[in-house]
Amino acid sequence: MEIIIDEGRFHSLDGIIYHRTKNTCVMTVVDRSLTNLVLKEFHKSPFPGHLSEYRTREKIKTCIWWPMWQEDVAECCKTCDRHQKANESTAKRLGNMIKIQELRRPWEIAHMDWVTGIPPGGTEVIMLA
Repeated sequence: MEIIIDEGRFHSLDGIIYHRTKNTCVMTVVDRSLTNLVLKEFHKSPFPGHLSEYRTREKIKTCIWWPMWQEDVAECCKTCDRHQKANESTAKRLGNMIKIQELRRPWEIAHMDWVTGIPPGGTEVIMLA
């Protein structure tokens, strides 16, 4: 990636290129190979789940810049597996609830749900009865 140093927007100090905005200077990521690492680190959260696209953008814009970074953040969040599983708009739709007949004796009808595809972390399958 080639960035032309421009007196207005970019400046170089000790071999590091900085991008100048109205209020601050932020470090420029020059090597395109580092952007995926930056996106991964800023998108993950110390809490369960990942940050939203908005929060990821807000964290990145305070300290790092590269050409088309906002589009890269959007693509990262759109393709993140954990992000998509937690996102309500992309979640599988639930089936229709149906009323079952009135029971005449205990255990006349039994039902079990299996929860699978859980991200690694110790538990692989949960059985609900």
